[in-house]
Amino acid sequence: MDTRAERGIPLPKVSDEERKPLPKMGPVGDPPPHSSQMRIEMGPSHPAMHGTIKMTVLLDGETVERVDVDPGYLHRGFEKSCENSTWTMVFPYTDRLNYVSPLINNNCYAAAVEKLFDLEIPERAMYCRTIAAELSRISDHLTCIGASTMELGAFTGMLYLIEARDTVWDAVEELCGARLTVSYARIGGVVDDLPDDFDKSLAKKLDRVKFLIDDTETLLTSNKIFIDRMKGIGVMSKTEAIDWGWTGPCLRSTGVPYDVRRADPYDVYDRLDFEVPVGKNGDNYDRYLVRLHELRQSISMIEQCLDQIVDTPPEILVDDPRIALPDKDKVHNAIEELMNHFKIIIDGIQVPEGEAYAYQEGANGELGFYVVSDGGGKPWKIRVRPPSFLLTASLPVIVEGSMLADVVPTFGSINMIGGECDR
Repeated sequence: MDTRAERGIPLPKVSDEERKPLPKMGPVGDPPPHSSQMRIEMGPSHPAMHGTIKMTVLLDGETVERVDVDPGYLHRGFEKSCENSTWTMVFPYTDRLNYVSPLINNNCYAAAVEKLFDLEIPERAMYCRTIAAELSRISDHLTCIGASTMELGAFTGMLYLIEARDTVWDAVEELCGARLTVSYARIGGVVDDLPDDFDKSLAKKLDRVKFLIDDTETLLTSNKIFIDRMKGIGVMSKTEAIDWGWTGPCLRSTGVPYDVRRADPYDVYDRLDFEVPVGKNGDNYDRYLVRLHELRQSISMIEQCLDQIVDTPPEILVDDPRIALPDKDKVHNAIEELMNHFKIIIDGIQVPEGEAYAYQEGANGELGFYVVSDGGGKPWKIRVRPPSFLLTASLPVIVEGSMLADVVPTFGSINMIGGECDR
């Protein structure tokens, strides 16, 4: 696989002497007797731990001395489940990785399998995937900011942003018939075209989302309590962020402008005009600001796609009987089409032997799918590179030395998603 340096991503140059020592990792033992230290368990049954993660924290007063992070409380088994399913049956599983932005998971998995076919999908399908991905990114960022503000006591911000997310999910439901577990992409394209008058309907919804984002920014961005809880907390330098494999809004908050959509464009991102927002300090506040700016960029990208898609050919799926299911009317009236439908459903699409890796810009960073085919109808191997798993692994760096109360906003700012961490 190519390295980020080969893709032209600026990496800070520092000597080994300038790097901070790694934090102590591993189980947190009992404190010595008669000491001022105390060991406590945060989660998994804790509202700030999302029910899928546990932190063992060693405290000296209110200061975090050590932390051991254990994300393995969901037991999803995604990769092995996929290896026992046909290539097409994997799509509902990808919905459940990052269940807040499932459309991006669909797209990235499909792109990996299409690499094995050396397949280029129709232009209109690329626009549909881009619109779907940006709707998912908006949904994910709204959830992250809203939940993080609620955990700090700013419940009004949560209400505003969850209304905005519900409005986005209304649009997703119009697009594919589902709100959360969507299964919209297909190998070779997408399952449905944009509905009639979708551009007008979506424009109204996006106007409401913009209004709610503006209101939330007015509530939070200059709020002294919010700033005191976020600014200068959970700091990660750009050097450490790269060492730990950070990507996405968290990496960009440190000042590194890496975005897969710009570094290695896919679908129609090379036709869109958008900014890659970056921060300076790599703290919780900068991570909030980067996501806030990205919300507006995603809305702009969707608006550009709706303008450009008008003149594209109507095809949304490749015309290849090895890959695409035949139309139902043909299945009901022609034996050849019925047999083709039966073979694809029962035996699965016969994917050429080989291996491929596809990566795209997920809501939390670089999402990657590594797939291996032995030439049959089921994946021989699937491996996922989930962005929030690497962010979660680095929590000791940004938590140790802070106050216990700072663990909650710091953990919220990385937006850990249990489904993709415990895959």
